[in-house]
Amino acid sequence: MTGTIVDLGPQTRIVARLARDVDERRLADPTPCPDLAVRNLLGHLTGLAVAFRDAARKELGATTDTDPAATVPDIGPDWRTALATALDDLAAAWRDPAAWTGTTRAGGVTLPGGVAAAVVADELVVHGWDVARATGLPYAPDPAALDLAHGFLSAAADAADQGEGPFGPIVEVPAGAPLLDRVIGLSGRDPRWTPAR
Repeated sequence: MTGTIVDLGPQTRIVARLARDVDERRLADPTPCPDLAVRNLLGHLTGLAVAFRDAARKELGATTDTDPAATVPDIGPDWRTALATALDDLAAAWRDPAAWTGTTRAGGVTLPGGVAAAVVADELVVHGWDVARATGLPYAPDPAALDLAHGFLSAAADAADQGEGPFGPIVEVPAGAPLLDRVIGLSGRDPRWTPAR
């Protein structure tokens, strides 16, 4: 997927900062992820951070073999600290060049290390947008992670049927739209999404 190692630390810090700033009163609010409230999305972020940390370390087992759609995730009582720690560990694991080589597994799927890195960059960028959009917080993703996510989603869309991305039908965005809007559209979300009030 990529020959260049991308430091995911800037993006994990952005996501951790978003989570830190989420108002507790917004935890039950809807998100752009169908059927997931803010609290479930934050729980998903914690779980994926642990799974992709283990994928980077090639420590394959329950965390890397579980289908993320198998259960609706939730947060625990100390969720802000748990998420921040998991995100720090994730970034550290992907700084090891060995994480980007060979094969690994995440979500029960075996894939090359570089592809797994692109998948987790996509997850961090898109779910960061999801959290920000659902809670009204400002959001600007890390440019390197955004580029990696765009490369992954574009390649997946090119390999799929017309109009399909890896997460559902692509939402068309205007020509010349910002890269973040293009990534969000490729992820099957409408960049204009706002929570219904």
